[in-house]
Amino acid sequence: MLPTGEPDAATIAASEARTRHWSSTQAGRIKYGSDVHKQMMCRMFEETFNPYRPSVLQWPTLDEAALHRITSLPIWDIAVQTEGKARLRMAAYARTIADPLMRNALAQNAWEENRHKEVLSKMVQHYSIPLVPEPLYEYPKDPEWAYLVTGYSECIDSFFAFGLFKVAYDSGLFPPELIETFEPVMQEECRHILLFANWVAWHRRNLNLFQRIAFEWKVFRVWCFLGMERMDLAKSLDADGNEHAQDNNFTVNGAQSVTEKELSVAELMATCVSENDRRFAGYDERLLRPTTMPFMVKCALPVLRFFERRKRK
Repeated sequence: MLPTGEPDAATIAASEARTRHWSSTQAGRIKYGSDVHKQMMCRMFEETFNPYRPSVLQWPTLDEAALHRITSLPIWDIAVQTEGKARLRMAAYARTIADPLMRNALAQNAWEENRHKEVLSKMVQHYSIPLVPEPLYEYPKDPEWAYLVTGYSECIDSFFAFGLFKVAYDSGLFPPELIETFEPVMQEECRHILLFANWVAWHRRNLNLFQRIAFEWKVFRVWCFLGMERMDLAKSLDADGNEHAQDNNFTVNGAQSVTEKELSVAELMATCVSENDRRFAGYDERLLRPTTMPFMVKCALPVLRFFERRKRK
């Protein structure tokens, strides 16, 4: 149930604490792919739900400089469209799942993606940010492929977005009230990829040998697709049939858009790692976390720091 009016400070604080901290009453170790594992991840997702309403979010008044920084960020079109596609893809895959507990969790995930789209839509409307007409969101022909693309894409983008969000907060270029308004959305993305990482483990453990081979091949192709997508600008058509170029890699390249500080790649990557760890810290340690991006960046950090030290000499 969502509140009908603007919540008071105590209600907001309670919701924030509930969203960020969750532990299962189940004692001992769990077997991944088991019914206990499934119940744990689904309970986590249900019980950490934040009942904010986009219609009552308070958008702060921005001075001319802050407004220009917000409106000039080249992310709003792709952000709104990404949430629209994510909602449809997750809802489509949820319809294919026989298990009612898991189906409800993924359906709630789809609902929350739609709420993210509503938050972004209300923000761009409030600050008069122009958007291109949205394209038609098509029902996926292969719901599992679409869900995997969305899930792994969120694992990549959220990892970097956590760091950029921290950089934007520390920069002081944006009003703290605006950062705080977006905070529930950022933490929800953490919950989403926490659910996805555990769904992947649960799903693959319940496949037979031939299904598992097919699934792992599909996962490999998804990673190849996402890698190619992020190597170039994405081309898309809006509702009027006009082509637009959109930077799918803004979360990696956009640090200088949210801070005036000279920020090295190594510093940004280290911030992403620490913020990723911080956002997951409050959830039951037995739940699996996304590991690919944190592992790759942690491996790359010593190399990045070495070359940056060489460059300064």
